[in-house]
Amino acid sequence: MKKIFLISLFILGVSVAYAQDGVVAHDQENLQWEQSFDKAIKKAKKQNKPVLVFFTGSDWCPPCQQIDRELFNTDKFKGFSEEKLILYKADFPRNKDLVSLAAKKENNELQYRYGINAFPTVVVVNSKGNVLGKKKGAYMAEYYYPFLESIVKNN
Repeated sequence: MKKIFLISLFILGVSVAYAQDGVVAHDQENLQWEQSFDKAIKKAKKQNKPVLVFFTGSDWCPPCQQIDRELFNTDKFKGFSEEKLILYKADFPRNKDLVSLAAKKENNELQYRYGINAFPTVVVVNSKGNVLGKKKGAYMAEYYYPFLESIVKNN
């Protein structure tokens, strides 16, 4: 019984430490993910911003979940993306109820169009849908900022 209590206490301590460091600063629901790629492109044209497309397997891909947690769920990313990007999540979950049939079709088309063969992948496109940059795999969050900043700066 003491072992279970100590393990629980350790897990709680680690969770609190992460929260205090700002790693899990807020709920991802606060991010403005567009409901379709089409809407994201229209918004990008209006606001003259690139679109970040996050190819993920939200319910089965641990590296995707890591990026969600350590990059997208931070105040730093939220502030950066609100000012500089339009966001679209192309989700490929195992639980098919997590995405609509229309989203599934659109995501499959995007996967083919951009040659996505690994998850997670982040693709940044302009308002015409042309690729400005692509990053495959899970990296530490701080490696994404120079990548995204260079794209935003150069376009």
